[in-house]
Amino acid sequence: MPRHHLNGVFIGSHAIAAGVLTRRQLRESSYRRLVHGVYADPGLPVDHRLYCTGVGLLLPPGAAIGGHSAAAWHDAPSAGPREPVTVICPPEVRWSGPRQVRVHATDLRPSDVELVDGTPVTTAVRTAWDVAVLEPLGTAVGVLDAMLRAGRLDREQLDRLVREGAGRFGVTRVRRAVEMADARAESFPESWVRVALVLAGLTPVPQLRVRHRGRFVARVDFGWPEEKVLLEYEGDHHFVGRQIDRDDERFDRLEAAGWLVIRVSAADLRDLDRVVRRVLAALAARR
Repeated sequence: MPRHHLNGVFIGSHAIAAGVLTRRQLRESSYRRLVHGVYADPGLPVDHRLYCTGVGLLLPPGAAIGGHSAAAWHDAPSAGPREPVTVICPPEVRWSGPRQVRVHATDLRPSDVELVDGTPVTTAVRTAWDVAVLEPLGTAVGVLDAMLRAGRLDREQLDRLVREGAGRFGVTRVRRAVEMADARAESFPESWVRVALVLAGLTPVPQLRVRHRGRFVARVDFGWPEEKVLLEYEGDHHFVGRQIDRDDERFDRLEAAGWLVIRVSAADLRDLDRVVRRVLAALAARR
């Protein structure tokens, strides 16, 4: 069937024309509509990459999935399932796409695109550039951190990206994101918190290994060794089963060693300014 994905994503009109489905079957069956005219097998996991795959079937020649949408192919999935799909289009290609698509018109060389399971996606290096140009700083740094951590990019490639982009629109944003990227970050929330701290002039040591009287105590997300202040982001897995008790025991050991521990959860991400104020107060109290 024309424009039919092997993983169960297809253009409805093509399936009907090929005799695979009737209009009634398509309408009454449980196929999931991704974007206008494109459907997916209901058994497929629903994530942003699934919607990107559907949009990929509609792309005109020369265009590609890009930005933080393409990051899903480079071990840095940052977009939610229903967030608009970012498409990079050369200026000469006039295409607006369906409603759920965000089109960015800019130069796009064939070497910037790779075909993955039938979907044209920008390369890791090109994705890094577009994410830094198009997304808020926290999102951009989070994607770069994840790509570095996964080995999809290295520091030399990022530095070269900035050098070769000198004079291009957006290079200032790219330089800023690259300067803040750090492979030590272990999650997107950690990256977001670190960006907020650094922008406030509070530069922590990431993944600090704490020792007391020559013995290892714990490794924590962020630390200010001189003031003996720590900040730990607790994701969902920290609140499951025995992990709660293990965390409490670990924090007790840190406090017994003279450290002040600030614990941050997903709810705190809604107000990172408040997190910064908590850190400022803690540091001031220790000086």
